[in-house]
Amino acid sequence: MGADKLWLDVAGRPLIAWTLQALSAASCFDTVCLVAPTERWDALEEEGAAARIADLRLVEGGDHRQDSVRAGLAAVPGAEHVLVHDAARPLCPPDVFHRVLDAARRHGAVTAAVPVVDSIKRVTGDGRVVETIDRGELVAVQTPQGFRADILAAAHRRALADAVRADDDCALVERMGVEVHVVMGDPVNLKVTRPVDLDAVRAAVQAE
Repeated sequence: MGADKLWLDVAGRPLIAWTLQALSAASCFDTVCLVAPTERWDALEEEGAAARIADLRLVEGGDHRQDSVRAGLAAVPGAEHVLVHDAARPLCPPDVFHRVLDAARRHGAVTAAVPVVDSIKRVTGDGRVVETIDRGELVAVQTPQGFRADILAAAHRRALADAVRADDDCALVERMGVEVHVVMGDPVNLKVTRPVDLDAVRAAVQAE
């Protein structure tokens, strides 16, 4: 993105403000923990207050996403269930948060996801197609991902001990042999990764 995407302007507010608003609108969190550089804490406290988040905790992150999630877990030691959400997904609807939390209470580990709609092909490094994959059993994983807190903490401890890194928290839980369930996400719950994603978020916000 060429800049800290969480602080890019979206309709006169930083992107992170919209994510905090989405968390507040869900009305299902006792505590919101933001893992962020200390130099952003004052601004984040202001944005959290504007979003009417009563219990906002701030903690310094690590070199990798996995380290940051582990730091966030340590900041909420009394939690029974936790949802891990990408700050760069500012449009997550309240019902997705609720579905994930409800399923986490029932199953212990869950992720939001949406069906894959594009054809999927496996290719070689030089661009040759070697396989067309049946997309019928494939999903594109989103956040939030929800867990019983002790399960996620154990998964992170084991990953740290084994020097294992994974793309998401569900992968860490899976390697312990814990079954991860899937609930329906929402196509609007996109992650801002490229400039075109930011354009889509701005258009969605302006259309409301």
